[in-house]
Amino acid sequence: MNPVEPSAELEPLVALARRIQDAMLERELSLATAESCTGGLVAFALTEIAGSSDYYAGGIVSYSNALKEAELAVKHATLERHGAVSAQTAVEMADGARHRYGADVAVSVTGIAGPGGGSDAKPVGLTYVAVADDHGTDVRRFLWPDDRHGNRLRSAEAALALVLERVAGASVGP
Repeated sequence: MNPVEPSAELEPLVALARRIQDAMLERELSLATAESCTGGLVAFALTEIAGSSDYYAGGIVSYSNALKEAELAVKHATLERHGAVSAQTAVEMADGARHRYGADVAVSVTGIAGPGGGSDAKPVGLTYVAVADDHGTDVRRFLWPDDRHGNRLRSAEAALALVLERVAGASVGP
């Protein structure tokens, strides 16, 4: 049986995942994910590469605030004060995933993919990506101009790029 090749639109994600795998294995690090708006695209890309179980611990898709609190230790006060789509929540999601899954590095992504759910303060396309490790947590803000599908793809790519930047020092941001 021949392996299935990823679709053209997923190739950039899988290419980043290959580079992440090389960097993680070289440094003997483990990775966990906490996804919201990407719905598992980051985990999908990582696990498209054979051998990903040698570094990828696993992750969670946490759409609801209740699950963010229960599984990722996101503080209720953070969600009340800043909302699910915020830098603060992204940081707590990444920190929570890292500790929950015992990983050296964790990445989180939360955003408003669209077409609904946006507001003047938080428009469709607004996304926060965070990465956490022993050195602390870094968070980035993005505002994508695409439809739901495009916003999700760009958010997953941004998450993977931030992991690679953090682990390998390679700037590959979207």
